[in-house]
Amino acid sequence: MNLRLGKRKFFDSLMYGVMAVALGVVIVALLFIIVYIFRSQAGFLNLSFLTNAQTGILPMIVTTLYIVIVSIAIALPVGLATAIFLNEYSRNSSLIRILRLAIETLAGIPSIVYGLFGLLVFCRVLGFGQSIIAGSLTLSIMILPVIIRTTEESLKSIPDSFREGSLALGATKFQTTVHVVLPSALPGILTSVILAIGRVVGESAPVLLTVGLTKNMPHTIFESGRTLTIHLYYLTNEAVRPEDFGIAFATASVLVILVVIINTATKILTANFRKKLGDI
Repeated sequence: MNLRLGKRKFFDSLMYGVMAVALGVVIVALLFIIVYIFRSQAGFLNLSFLTNAQTGILPMIVTTLYIVIVSIAIALPVGLATAIFLNEYSRNSSLIRILRLAIETLAGIPSIVYGLFGLLVFCRVLGFGQSIIAGSLTLSIMILPVIIRTTEESLKSIPDSFREGSLALGATKFQTTVHVVLPSALPGILTSVILAIGRVVGESAPVLLTVGLTKNMPHTIFESGRTLTIHLYYLTNEAVRPEDFGIAFATASVLVILVVIINTATKILTANFRKKLGDI
């Protein structure tokens, strides 16, 4: 008996060590990438580089923010409503199985196919042309599976006792979902938003086809523009001067900083929202 207990403790310690090493590898890899990017920008990252619309990347920052905000504003309500329906209201019918198959199919489609679809439907058929709204609509469809699947898994993790207690107190199914289930699932919903933002910011092919390469300051979402990712691709692909790579790494540094800021802001907003719900 003691021998078995010793083996279990040894196995637990071994697995803990393996997981600790894996965590250390991930942290080291992340720090190495960040340090390498910031060291390679060769001093190009400064205030003028961020705020100058002619020689800097201000138009690309504005275009990227437009794309992120509009895409999430479109995809999040649809994805959230779909996840709630699938987990809280649906049954295992043929229609639901077809819907889940459609979601899985959307998740597996290459991004270039989304770009071609957006170019045909949003840019040409609907007449938006190469614009921020066309790119945002395309990307919102592309990130729907991420939001739906992550949110649904978060909803599944909420114990049924939460729902049963709310229903026993006289709340309706809708009230239980809004005031009990969703606040408890907010960390998972936040995760889905962060993953969706990361994919929107990192995409290039759909954005290149639907938003364009225009290096101008967009004033509305119906204008064309160039995101930071496309600008980075353009700099590295067309680099002819030695400083072009420094500018490219400075752009990559801004991209990393932007993702961190967006993720932090999302967490703060979610924490405030949860606090307000708790006060109600």
